Amino acid sequence: MARLRLTLLTGAVVLALAAAALLWGVWLRDEGGDDLADRCQGTLAVEEARTFFGAGELKARGHSGNWAGHESQWCSVWAKGDDSGSVLRLQIRPRAAYRANGAGDEASATPIGHGWNGSFTDRQQPQAAVLVDCAPLAGKGLYVTAETTTPTKDLSATQLLQIARLATETARNAASRFSCEGKLGERPAHVDRTGWAQRPVAQAAGTCAGVLDIREAARLSVTTVSEKPAGHALTEQCSLKRGKLGLFHMTAYYGPHRRHSACDWLSPIDYENRHHVREQQPQAA
Repeated sequence: MARLRLTLLTGAVVLALAAAALLWGVWLRDEGGDDLADRCQGTLAVEEARTFFGAGELKARGHSGNWAGHESQWCSVWAKGDDSGSVLRLQIRPRAAYRANGAGDEASATPIGHGWNGSFTDRQQPQAAVLVDCAPLAGKGLYVTAETTTPTKDLSATQLLQIARLATETARNAASRFSCEGKLGERPAHVDRTGWAQRPVAQAAGTCAGVLDIREAARLSVTTVSEKPAGHALTEQCSLKRGKLGLFHMTAYYGPHRRHSACDWLSPIDYENRHHVREQQPQAA
């Protein structure tokens, strides 16, 4: 009887291992062609990825995992037969799983614009990030990032634009999948690559507009500002200067990126989560 049980147990283990190997093989298998539409749980903006690479078949891989306690998706897309070439990378997360990284937390980023709450940067490799209000998801928001492994200097203007479009159009697909109620923008027609602008205080027209009036600037000896274009970037910065000497740097954060000095410089979500954990811990007698 014991031998029969051992045989049955051994057979069950073998079957379980075989099933696991099959599932692992399915996940690792590179999928191309029409199967691209299934990547990132059906949210990948396939045509935007195709335009980035131009002609040729694409391969893709994706998986889900836990990030900051919430399920998130990761996807990669590349040209078939060019394993050492450019790779597009996507992350799709609920707002509650946000952690500072990429375009969303980059003060030098510019707004994606076209009705989106989002950022675009091309400092080294181009990156884009979009935030959409989404009540069904943890943190009541959908956060999507897109980037490529290829340096900005090696990409065409069309390819740079496609990074922004990959983020916005994947966010559009994901918003539909999760029944998000947030307002969506239009497909970007261009990306703003404007650098830092140095201007007299009175001519501030971007992220420093309205920060200081002439009287207050004179009192603080501020003569010039360093600013980026204003809009709905997820992180914005304004620098106030006396000539070339930096005096003050102010950073504004939108959505899950915002932080408050009264909250130990944490975002409201992180602050609430930390204190919720503390409240759940048993008190010492």
